[in-house]
Amino acid sequence: MSENGCEHRERVLTMDTMNPNIKRVEYAVRGPIVQRAVQIERELKMGVNKPFTEVIKANIGDCHAMGQKPITFFRQVLALCSYPDLLEDSKFPEDAKSRARRILQACGGESLGAYSTSQGIEMIRQDVARYIERRDGGIACDPDNIYLSTGASGAIVTMLKLLVSGEGMSRTGVMISIPQYPLYSAALAELAAVQISYYLDEDNCWSLDINELRRALQEAKKHCSPRALCIINPGNPTGQVQSRQCIEDVIRFAATENLFLMSDEVYQDNVYADGCKFHSFKKVLFEMGPEYSEKVELASFHSTSKCYMGECGFRGGYMEVVNLDPEVKIQLTKLVSVRLCPPVPGQALLDVVVNPPQPDEPSYDTFIKERTETLATLAEKANMTQEILNQVPGIKCNPVQGAMYSFPRLNLPPKAILEAKEKGQSPDMFYCMKLLEETGICLVPGSGFGQRDGTYHFRMTILPSKEKLKIVLAKIKEFHQHFTDQYS
Repeated sequence: MSENGCEHRERVLTMDTMNPNIKRVEYAVRGPIVQRAVQIERELKMGVNKPFTEVIKANIGDCHAMGQKPITFFRQVLALCSYPDLLEDSKFPEDAKSRARRILQACGGESLGAYSTSQGIEMIRQDVARYIERRDGGIACDPDNIYLSTGASGAIVTMLKLLVSGEGMSRTGVMISIPQYPLYSAALAELAAVQISYYLDEDNCWSLDINELRRALQEAKKHCSPRALCIINPGNPTGQVQSRQCIEDVIRFAATENLFLMSDEVYQDNVYADGCKFHSFKKVLFEMGPEYSEKVELASFHSTSKCYMGECGFRGGYMEVVNLDPEVKIQLTKLVSVRLCPPVPGQALLDVVVNPPQPDEPSYDTFIKERTETLATLAEKANMTQEILNQVPGIKCNPVQGAMYSFPRLNLPPKAILEAKEKGQSPDMFYCMKLLEETGICLVPGSGFGQRDGTYHFRMTILPSKEKLKIVLAKIKEFHQHFTDQYS
């Protein structure tokens, strides 16, 4: 008996009783090395002496946190929607006011604070559908096939929930690229689905090889039921941009093997390399004719968090579904209704992203200038990153064709690999942790994204300002040379 007369009671929720799937979830982008970076920031504030004065977090694609400026028009409209009294303020341009009034009229009680329908505000879904039609050269898009979401991530997890079923040999297998964005492996672990890994070809600029897809699929059929194929284009963390021919090959493969296609296209405006161009899976699918466009099931995803917008915190995004079974679609709508609705401010932001200023409107020139400068700066930093990293003996970096990251390969000395294993760490985690402790630069080890056995990488965002990026690259170069000497 305790002092107050109650019997001692063991905790209900313990590591032994909790959901075992959660323990298998890993998310390297916010993993142990990032937690240590936060601790170091606290230590610096407390006056602890370090060989650096700040932590530079080059681990995550958080554009505005790294200094990228918001697009003026987007913030003006959101300010007006958030505080409608500003609609009387002459400082705001009329096109921003008209967008804000239109959005507010579509909201319950003309307020961003009201719930929306679970699929998203109908007017905004119509605007998204028109945007997709313009992007894809007039191919029709039904607003009823648009689901607004909490970033792209919310929609991706929702679709995976729909896809996962069965037990044992019939358990759903989902094909994901290696390296991959850890959202996919984490979601599959949480859902107790089977991850089917297919490897991108590092020696050919991280290209996708159909023969590798076939190999991974045939191997997986021995222990699960493959049902879906996930593609990230442009690639995260690898920065490749898929050719149209590659996309056609993937669609044919999915059709032949009866796989559901999931196309993550959140970096579709982030294409930098000469000769590269973004092709949406939906556009290519329909241009391949009814043999494919009426058969292949596709969900494609976009977000307000990346591209030139970089509005990560608003959590705006959408999913378009194609050829989804009507009865399954009813179940999808039911599933999203459990979460009530996506964030309405994020929906409002998405609306101005897909419905930006037009040439005859007062905000057009400023919008185009800001958009162009943002993308041009990213392209310059992508090129700078690969050029400088490739000057370092023991580091090899493929061209950053698109997205916001480089994923260079590290040649690590055997002594360093041995010491890492003795500490129970992957060699690239060991490398990145020492880099953080000695320079204050926070990167993500390649092991958090997946990589071929015996290879080591890190992911680094290209988002810091040009001046800060030069400092980061110079510090990495100096550190790598010192690290190699130390363990040689």
